[in-house]
Amino acid sequence: MKDGPPRIFDAHAQALHRSRAARMAGERFLTAEALEGVRVRLAPVNRTFATALLIDGYGGADIQDLAAAWRNVAFDAQERLETMGGFDLAVSVLSLHGLNDLPGALVQIRRALKPDGLFVAAMFGGSTLTELRDSFAEGEIATLGGITPRVAPMADVRELGTLLQRAGFEMPVADVERTTVRYRHFSTLIADLRLMGETNAMLGRRPLSRTTLAASLAHYSAAHAEADGRLRATFDIVYLSGWSPR
Repeated sequence: MKDGPPRIFDAHAQALHRSRAARMAGERFLTAEALEGVRVRLAPVNRTFATALLIDGYGGADIQDLAAAWRNVAFDAQERLETMGGFDLAVSVLSLHGLNDLPGALVQIRRALKPDGLFVAAMFGGSTLTELRDSFAEGEIATLGGITPRVAPMADVRELGTLLQRAGFEMPVADVERTTVRYRHFSTLIADLRLMGETNAMLGRRPLSRTTLAASLAHYSAAHAEADGRLRATFDIVYLSGWSPR
């Protein structure tokens, strides 16, 4: 019997997806929204940050002015954060939801901060892609009689607030902002997910047959479309913040 949290994600597949996304051109509007959300939550903090940690490197050029010096780091395949401590600020943008051991990751981030250092993050959670999850499930039930992993599980904002407390952060805050995107074509939704490196990287995933895809699209159009036929897609961005103990 193996110890530790259950493994949901395939780190190798995630790395391939992110590498592909980095080579793609396009508008990453949800990343821009998350970066702006991080800025908004840092704006009331009356402090100058000398050293900052950018975890996974997303959007670094857009927030360079928030601290004097930055270091880019990432969780490795074993979800270790290879860095020394002593940072005034740690920021993560749209990456933490892809970890198997989020509680452990939060503890590592807290330890990387100086006493009274600040952590701010944006991550997908809540009802993100609930329409896609429902449609894949219905399509597989109709054609295969069961379901396989297609859309990653998402943490609730209240659960994430509790995890901040468990990780030892003081004054933890978790709040959520919802964006509903309306797509003319299903392929455009998938293109956006590829552009963000957010296509399926779960363990146990299987190829999607044309028959199952057709059934899933039929359900999506019937259950989650506007009157004009556009397909709804929900994205909940959960913002986390907390201070390391003094």
